[in-house]
Amino acid sequence: MFPGAAHGWTVRYNEDDPEAVKAAEEAHQDMLNWFDNVFILMDQVALNTNGGGGHVDKIDGLDTYVTGPVNSKLAVLVISDMMGYESPLLRKVADKLANAGYYTVVLDFFYGDPWDPENPDRPIPSWRKITNRFDKTVEDAKHIIEALKGKGVSSVGAAGFCWGGKIVVALSKPGLTKLSPLISLSGVEVPIAILAGELDTICPPERVKQYEQALAAKPEDDPEAVKAAEEAHQDMLNWFDKYLK
Repeated sequence: MFPGAAHGWTVRYNEDDPEAVKAAEEAHQDMLNWFDNVFILMDQVALNTNGGGGHVDKIDGLDTYVTGPVNSKLAVLVISDMMGYESPLLRKVADKLANAGYYTVVLDFFYGDPWDPENPDRPIPSWRKITNRFDKTVEDAKHIIEALKGKGVSSVGAAGFCWGGKIVVALSKPGLTKLSPLISLSGVEVPIAILAGELDTICPPERVKQYEQALAAKPEDDPEAVKAAEEAHQDMLNWFDKYLK
């Protein structure tokens, strides 16, 4: 939980606000550390750190911002919020992952039609009804993961922001064929982390607490699950040690 942070602060912050930039960078670093820890548990490490400065290409027919070492065996699928894959701040996050050694892809799951906050004729409810992309995005993401593995990638992680977080949860459930608009963490079978903001009104702290309780239900007799949880707990402690003075 990040004190003072509101909804969307990791990819929709004010670049002229030093505190906002600092909070976003802290969250991005936590995300990088988390991916590193998870892949280390799998005995896989991103060794090639030549990345960043991506370009737009097509993967499985989808426009995609691609960045990072093309020969990396580890890839991260970045799933945008409703603003879409062209967000400059989102691509900065992708470049950070790339610079850490991950082949990173940001896909246009909205097929060129993201939500436009400056279009008063199509508010969020209308846009959602028209696009209705939940199930389609899950299927598209699965195809992308297979396409990446077909290119030699051995493991794929995913980072989702706001709307994209729902897709990540869906992808973490083997055998899932449909995604409910409501997030349920039951059935998650891979390591997962949630970076939340204290002032987030869409996903408030009390809801995050419910997620925490659901994730804590992971069996304690699973050594990898225990180790992953302990790593996450240590990250949390380090963060509080740094800022609660």
